[in-house]
Amino acid sequence: MYHESDYLLLSGLQHLRFCTRQCALIHIEQQWTENFFTASGRVLHEKVHSGITESRKVVRTERSLKIASSTLGLTGQTDAVEFYTDGRIIPVEYKNGKQKTDTCDEVQLCAQAMCLEEMLETTINEGALFYFKTRKRIVVPITATLREETMLLAKQFHALVANGITPEAVYTNKCKSCSLTECCFPESAGKGKSVSGYIKRQLGKEVGSADFEEE
Repeated sequence: MYHESDYLLLSGLQHLRFCTRQCALIHIEQQWTENFFTASGRVLHEKVHSGITESRKVVRTERSLKIASSTLGLTGQTDAVEFYTDGRIIPVEYKNGKQKTDTCDEVQLCAQAMCLEEMLETTINEGALFYFKTRKRIVVPITATLREETMLLAKQFHALVANGITPEAVYTNKCKSCSLTECCFPESAGKGKSVSGYIKRQLGKEVGSADFEEE
């Protein structure tokens, strides 16, 4: 159980699942930059977070609910939560791109479900992910396996922030879509590479092969 003063942002689980260094840069060093993907995602989420309640025959949709869990030590805000007349509660998370090959989005959704369970004293068996790019809504079962992964990531997230040390960069294909590339220097990572070498290569690209002499 965590005290409220120790709560971390729920979105950090997705950052951690994607890349430990990215998570540290955002949640320890407080760095954030935007690229096309994050900017378009922010605009879409601004529309989602309208705060408007929608009611239909069998479902009421609440948006921008503040949620928290003392078990996970996390707090955040939902995109949407559907309350059905049969008692089902389904959190819905909206994403800008398309379905991913890892569980980045699933653990974020599961954490939302676990927060709602704790706050409403209920059980949530499924959530949903809606991807703007493909216009598809994907049902996500909140399984025991997904809950275990989410709880483990929450513990790792707290340990990372408490440690206060940003891990070294490791370049992967995921770096191409990361908005923090400019402050991360992932291309400097790896055997035989260095930050100073990376900077020299970047300067060489900008100024060509011109030689510089001290005045």
